[in-house]
Amino acid sequence: MKIVNIVGARPNFMKVAPLHRAFQKRSEIESKIVHTGQHYDAKMSDVFFNQLELPQPHYFLGIGGGTHAQQTAKIMLEFEKVMEAEQPDLVLVVGDVTSTIACALVASKMHVPIAHVEAGLRSGDRRMPEEINRILTDSISDLLFVTEQAGIDNLKREGVPDEKVFMVGNCMIDSLVHYRQKAQQLRVLADFGVTKGEYVLMTMHRPANVDTAEGLSSILQIVADTVKYKKVIFPIHPRTRSNIEKFGLSDQLASIEGMLLTEPQGYLEFLHLMENSALVVTDSGGIQEETTYLQVPCLTFRDSTERPVTVELGTNQLLADLNPQTVHEKVVEILEGRTKQGIIPPLWDGNAAERIADILSPLSVIR
Repeated sequence: MKIVNIVGARPNFMKVAPLHRAFQKRSEIESKIVHTGQHYDAKMSDVFFNQLELPQPHYFLGIGGGTHAQQTAKIMLEFEKVMEAEQPDLVLVVGDVTSTIACALVASKMHVPIAHVEAGLRSGDRRMPEEINRILTDSISDLLFVTEQAGIDNLKREGVPDEKVFMVGNCMIDSLVHYRQKAQQLRVLADFGVTKGEYVLMTMHRPANVDTAEGLSSILQIVADTVKYKKVIFPIHPRTRSNIEKFGLSDQLASIEGMLLTEPQGYLEFLHLMENSALVVTDSGGIQEETTYLQVPCLTFRDSTERPVTVELGTNQLLADLNPQTVHEKVVEILEGRTKQGIIPPLWDGNAAERIADILSPLSVIR
């Protein structure tokens, strides 16, 4: 069976790496990687590929930026050429980025089976482009690999036949388990001049939070309030940095003492920072899962989450808005030890990719 695996943005790398590793152990599977270049920074892309021990992609499509429509169209045009050249038996897509739906559409129109890893997740908010990508990808996929019970429930509600759906665990956690010890051996804390539990880790990048002056000003006020209790390490996303400059907030940013502003971190470095933090403040999807596994408190600035298990069982708490006063009270509460205790969700044990490979291996050629 020839499987073409799609990566387009950095979170995809962490999900495809354990899958590619599991596929390579099986002589009956030929695994190839296509990097669309949807999110591409040469330095960061190389860091992630090297740290996750991925081979250089068999194909790099070099799509780059643009609107959602432009990216989707360019990916489809270029990926169609790959499909014609490779004639794969299965296209495997992960997550919910533009590359996910674009490549799934091409495969569907060429009558090649599709496997969707991280299927069934729903936030209930169709204003999010990721939500549309999830719904459409699931609707045309032949095999749906699910990370949590909510995914099973959502797909059943949408009328997906049970025989297409498999609860396998979480490939993002596979990477975390595999590289956790290696990450802990880094000297990241020493480089930042901090110790375990002495700092809060923050990331912000979603348009709903960083594309307005009001939202960014609130984020900076939240940082200014938090540094009164702990240092704040803030790996700043290019979108966030650009908008801070655009809205004339650079002076407000520079005035915050106790904040350690840094470039985006490599996978291992960020894992090290997460595990040793007192609290993670974010608007990321994947970080909700990673902090739940690491049992680190997490505040997520969103009014809904497609990963409800991180709230129901894990350490994640949602905050619907960026009101600095509300956030300040919640941060103090957590730093004083008054926080929820989480547990690791079922099958988040580092073996999801192996389960997927076990399911695919007997299928040999499925079309």
